[in-house]
Amino acid sequence: MSPSWPDGLSSSGGFPSTHWSVVLAAGDPAAPHACEALAELCRKYWYPLYFYVRKQGHKPEDAQDLTQEFFARFLERQYVALADPQRGRFRSFLLACLKHFLINEWKRTGAARLAGGHDLVCVTVEAEERYRAEPVDDLTPERAYEQRWALALLEQVLTRLGQEYAAAGKQAQFEALRGSLWGRHHEVSYADIASRLDLTEIAIKAAVRRLRRRYRETLRSEIAQTVMTPEEVEDEVRWLFATFE
Repeated sequence: MSPSWPDGLSSSGGFPSTHWSVVLAAGDPAAPHACEALAELCRKYWYPLYFYVRKQGHKPEDAQDLTQEFFARFLERQYVALADPQRGRFRSFLLACLKHFLINEWKRTGAARLAGGHDLVCVTVEAEERYRAEPVDDLTPERAYEQRWALALLEQVLTRLGQEYAAAGKQAQFEALRGSLWGRHHEVSYADIASRLDLTEIAIKAAVRRLRRRYRETLRSEIAQTVMTPEEVEDEVRWLFATFE
């Protein structure tokens, strides 16, 4: 089922340099912040690639090793050199690199996986537990990867929002209102939420509007970290719609 997305995702304001644009623009491996930005993106979105490797038929232990080794190679910047304008979206570029890796590489030793001294993404048995908890489907590995990428992106948006609200001392409000992000039909009424938080129903409705506005802003910000231009942000929003159809 497709999620009900909040309105108001039109572009506004400037388009600052993003993590991915910084990475792609960095021709020098020693360029400041490029490796850090790339590593951060990988940490956020490693699970869809693990899911893809498992959907390709690899056993859990092999999938863990292959995914970890792939990130080691990627963070050593050997694959960033393959980037071109046709691979402007980080998710597409990352999957293309993974496919290339799986075709040409075998498992390496533990010492080789740690080469380069990077703070690697940790792929553990927890990844397999998460994989086994996924619903059974007949999706192709590529389609499954796209869906898990979309879900990982949305999870990251909610994580960022939760951190913001917690920092402002409003974690309880966020937990109570997060179910209001995707439409008007809720298991708990605004009146019940207002009673629980000791606020008026008018105050709760205003808080929901603020949360939805911040959600839209955070979603666009998260997407902007994986594309190169404002136009691609709009394309990614449309892609998110289509992913769950």
